[in-house]
Amino acid sequence: MTKNIGIIVGSLRKESYNMKVALNMVKLFPDDYQVQIIDISQLPLYNQDYDDHDEVPAAWQTFRDTMKQVDAVLFVTPEYNRSIPAPLKNAIDVGSRPYGESVWDGKPAAVVSASTGAIGGALANMVLRQSLVFLNMPTVQQPEVYLGHVQNMLSDDGSFKDEGTTKFLQTLVDAFVKLIEKY
Repeated sequence: MTKNIGIIVGSLRKESYNMKVALNMVKLFPDDYQVQIIDISQLPLYNQDYDDHDEVPAAWQTFRDTMKQVDAVLFVTPEYNRSIPAPLKNAIDVGSRPYGESVWDGKPAAVVSASTGAIGGALANMVLRQSLVFLNMPTVQQPEVYLGHVQNMLSDDGSFKDEGTTKFLQTLVDAFVKLIEKY
């Protein structure tokens, strides 16, 4: 049975390293998996008044409908100020509301963080995992993936320079697939 996987990238930057990591990871899933990167760049900031007064922005509804169709979510994020970027937090909030209608509930998840710094976004990774616990998203625990100095890992075409990096990310995807198959 085909599984639909959504990838949410926390960085909106045109030449985002995290988007390049995500694009590399798309290729690592089994052939019978449909993998799509879900754009969060157009989501207005979450404001409960929109839900309360039936004034839900079209971008929110499109996002929520898209997320309802995916079976699992891979998050790929940089670290901003020892946390996750605002667009990623906003997407999480938009998807978790209105109360009782979370699009995240029970969906398997995996987290990859990548940064130009030495610790590879480890704190963003941990902060994101805290939200995933509350959202009831079973999450791959091992391997943990923090890609430090990611700018040095990528070729001009966006592919990884070192086959070892691809092999390591394959171990995460394999663990993620095993988790998805349980649900």
